[in-house]
Amino acid sequence: MISSHFKPYHIPLFLAKYAWLTARRRPLLVHFEVTMRCNAKCGFCDYWKTPSSERDNELKSFADAAKAFSPMMITFTGGEPLLRKDLEDLVRGVREASRLTYVTLITHGGMLTLPRAQSLWDAGIDQFNISLDYLDGRHDTARGIPGLTNKIMTTVAAMRAAGIDGIRFNTVIKNDNLEQLVPIVERAAELGIGVNFSLYTDFKNGNKAYVIQDGPVDATEKAVKSLMAFKRKHRGVITNSDYYLSTIPQYLRGELKGLCDSGTKTIHISPGGMVKRCPDFPLDTHWKDYKGYAPVDCNACYYACRGEAQAPLQASRVFDVLALGRRAPATATVD
Repeated sequence: MISSHFKPYHIPLFLAKYAWLTARRRPLLVHFEVTMRCNAKCGFCDYWKTPSSERDNELKSFADAAKAFSPMMITFTGGEPLLRKDLEDLVRGVREASRLTYVTLITHGGMLTLPRAQSLWDAGIDQFNISLDYLDGRHDTARGIPGLTNKIMTTVAAMRAAGIDGIRFNTVIKNDNLEQLVPIVERAAELGIGVNFSLYTDFKNGNKAYVIQDGPVDATEKAVKSLMAFKRKHRGVITNSDYYLSTIPQYLRGELKGLCDSGTKTIHISPGGMVKRCPDFPLDTHWKDYKGYAPVDCNACYYACRGEAQAPLQASRVFDVLALGRRAPATATVD
C-alpha cells in the first residue's frame, strides 16, 4: 500500500533503485532527525529532556544530504518533528533534492491537525506515521498527553476525508499490549490506513518495564500468528514484511544471532548533521564524511528498522506494496 502520490508504474522504478543502491552499498533509508526536542513525556525515551536551546543547533536544511544519498526512502523523525515551525520548508527542500524517494514523517500526533497535515502533504510528505500503542487511555498515560488517543482518531478521520491516504499507525509491541495488536489493526482498516509494528527495547534509556524477553514470549508468538493470519487475508493493512513479523518470536527466544545490518541499509542523521548507524548508537561523523558501516555484532534490539533491513525481497513484499486501496473491514476476523 503506497501513497497516492505514486502510481503503480513507480513500483518497477523503485525496484530498480533498490537494486542500484544495494549494488553500490548505499543506504536505502535515511532518517533525518530534525530535532531531539519533544513535548511528550514517554517513560521509555529521554528525548523530552532535550533543552529548548538545542533548536539553535538544528540544521536549517537537509536538502544537500538528501541529494547526496538519494535513497529510496527518507523519514523525518526526532524528537517530535512538528515542533519545527519550518518543517514544511525542510520537506520541500528534500523533496526537490531527491527524486523517486518515498518521504515519511514520524509523529506522536499530539500537534497534528488537518491544516498542518495538509500543508505537509502538499510540501511532499507521502506518509504520516503516527505512534499508537493502545486504543484506550493507556496510550495517553504512556505519552503524557491527555486526550491523545481521541485526538489521533479524530485527526486521522479528517485527513482521510480530505484525501490524505498515506497514513500508518506505528505500534510498538510490548509485554502489556499484546491483546491490543489485532484491535489496532482492525481500527486502522476501518479508518482506511495501515499499521507498522516494531518490537520494544530498553536500549533507549534502560527501562525494562515493557520488555518481552523476560515475560510472555509464547503469548507474543500467538499474537504474531494472529497478525500473520490477518495479513494473509488482507494485504495492504499491516505494512511490515512477512519476514520481520515471523522472526520476532525467534529473536525473543535468542535464536537470531546474526550481525545487524543497521548502518549499511539504514542510517540516521542528527539535527546537527552527524551520522549514526541507528537511533540509539552514538554519533560518528558528519554526513559529508560518511564512508559506510560494516555490519555490527549487536542484538540489543529488534526494531523494525533492524529486522526490515535484513529482510529478503520476497514476492509477498511486492504484494504488500501493490495492495493499493484494498482495506479489510473493521470486523475482519483471524483464524
